[in-house]
Amino acid sequence: MDCSISMLRGGRVAAGHSGRQTKTMIRILLAEDDDSMREYLARALERTGYSVKAVDRGTAALPLLESEAFDLLLTDIVMPEMDGIELAQRANVIAPSMRVMFITGFAAVTLKSGATPPDAKVLSKPFHLRDLVLEVDRMFQVGSASGL
Repeated sequence: MDCSISMLRGGRVAAGHSGRQTKTMIRILLAEDDDSMREYLARALERTGYSVKAVDRGTAALPLLESEAFDLLLTDIVMPEMDGIELAQRANVIAPSMRVMFITGFAAVTLKSGATPPDAKVLSKPFHLRDLVLEVDRMFQVGSASGL
C-alpha cells in the first residue's frame, strides 16, 4: 500500500493513496443563486462523501476563496452581482490549482476560450445527480459509491 501525507493550504494534513484523493478530503465551494438547487446539490454531494460549502452568489464566494482552501469551484454561470465566469476568473488568480465546473440552465451559453480556466467543465441543467457526482469523481479520480 502506497500511502502519502501532504500538507494542504491552511495547515490541514491529508492522507491519501498513490496521488488519489478520498472524497472526505475534497472540499467543494458551491455558488448557486437558486436556493432549492443549491440545497439539493450541496446535500447530494455531502451524502456521497464530499465536503461542501455553499453560497448564494459569486460575491459571497470570494472571501471564502481568500480564507479557505477548496479543491473545486462548482458554480452556476448566470447569477446576480457576479456571474460564474467572472467568479472563476477571480478564483483562478486566488487559487490557480483549484478545479472549476460550471452548471447552467442555458445550454446555448458558450465559454470564450481564455475566459475560463483551461480544464473547466460545463454541466447543463437539467442533469441527473448521478451525472454530477460521476463528473466530480472523474475530476478527482475517486470511485463512486453514490447509489444515486
